[in-house]
Order: sequence, then structure tokens, then C-alpha cells
Amino acid sequence: MQYNSKADTLQHIKRVNELLMTAVSELLIRAGKHDNSKFESPEKELFDEYTPKLKDCTYGSDEYKEFLKGLKVALDHHYANNSHHPEHYKNGVNGFDVFDLVEMLFDWKAATERHNNGDIRKSIEINKERFGLSEQLCDILRNTVDRMSW
Repeated sequence: MQYNSKADTLQHIKRVNELLMTAVSELLIRAGKHDNSKFESPEKELFDEYTPKLKDCTYGSDEYKEFLKGLKVALDHHYANNSHHPEHYKNGVNGFDVFDLVEMLFDWKAATERHNNGDIRKSIEINKERFGLSEQLCDILRNTVDRMSW
């Protein structure tokens, strides 16, 4: 009798489906708690002050960097409590898992929408230098931007 791969293939497909559903669950958990630390002190008070200022400045500009200095206490707390930021890990993005990466990219996209001149592609380029991202990783991020039609 000749081997028929159908049963093994179906078993493999079922297992990949299970793994993907586990990943979906992780993303749903992250969606439900994304940036909740911004409602806590010291973040809340400082974000109340600086968010309107950040909206009207250009991401990565000298003015933006000055605002970040004013937000330092809040940002230190925020990064310590939110693993989707490179600053959360001693080794930056190299400490990430795939879920941190996805959440980071979606966070960047949402952040660009809060700025008058926000541009996710420009953010990727700025953050490539800021966080020492590889060209390969930036290609993956750009490809995702294309896939999402951003």
C-alpha cells in the first residue's frame, strides 16, 4: 500500500491552527492591557502635560527630544512596565519576542496618527537609527506596513 499524506497533513494543519490561536490569545491579552500604566502616577500627570505639546511637534525633532526630557520620569516608569518598548530590555529590541515586535509596530502606527505630520515609514527610519535596528528587521516592518495598507 502506498503512503497517503492526507492524515499527517491534516494533523499538521490542526497543530498550526492551535499554535496560531494561542498567539491570537496573547495578542488579545496585550490589546486589553496596552499602555494601562499611563493611567498611573507618575505617568498620568506628565502625559496630561506633554501629550498636547507632542501632538504639534515633529517626531524625532529637537523639540520632540526636549519634550522627552520633560517626560523622563513618566517614560522610565512606562518602559519598565511595558515590554513592547526597546527601552524595557537591557539589550533593546534584541530582548523582544515576536509579540513585543508586533505591539511595538502597531504602537508606532497609532502614535503617528496622533501627530499632525505622522508617517509610519519615517518613524521606522528614525527608529532604525534610534534603536539600532537591522535592515532586515526594518524590511519586515515595511513589508507589514505594505500588507496593512498603511
